[in-house]
Amino acid sequence: MLLRVEDLTKSYPGAEGPVEVLRGVDLQLDAGETLALTGESGSGKSTLLHLVGGLDVADGGRIEIAGRDVTAMGDTARAALRRETVGVIFQQFNLIPSLPVSANISFQARLAGRADDAHIAQLAQALGLGAQLDKYPEQLSGGQQQRVAIARTLAARPQLVLADEPTGNLDEATATDVLDQLLRLVTDTGAALMMVTHSPTLAARMSRRLHLKQGRLA
Repeated sequence: MLLRVEDLTKSYPGAEGPVEVLRGVDLQLDAGETLALTGESGSGKSTLLHLVGGLDVADGGRIEIAGRDVTAMGDTARAALRRETVGVIFQQFNLIPSLPVSANISFQARLAGRADDAHIAQLAQALGLGAQLDKYPEQLSGGQQQRVAIARTLAARPQLVLADEPTGNLDEATATDVLDQLLRLVTDTGAALMMVTHSPTLAARMSRRLHLKQGRLA
């Protein structure tokens, strides 16, 4: 088992007191498995993803990734986890505008000490970016920028990939193509994938689907 979440809770301050976002969430994910996380806006999907990725801190419960207790980690350890074990793909591409595509793709891998030029070239080719490596993000289409973001995450060879509406800014045809590439590359590397999505079509492509409603999984 790669990911185990037990009785996870999270709330945020509100005008009339704390607002409960997650109310005792439990889930498990094995290496090589793909999971779609669905639910209405405000149901806690992104919050759960951010907690698993160590981008936020839970109020209670436990998150374990590859045998390590994320909920017991400080900021430095969580940052190391994101460099070495967990890759996050956001809806906003978060590319570095001053770097060409090749350097954007290799950025996280270099931070993790795993820069592999052959692997990076293979990813770029697989995602249709072979002719774009010397360009800058502003010179790319939205679909191309999303492909760069995916390549950047996978170049570091994470064991767990977390994707928050990774095709939300793309048209349907481009979204389908990008997801095809993401699923194939995740399968090739043996990573697990947990993806937040509003799309029933995209969710149906995952090996499992879970639905968040009022802070609980169904």
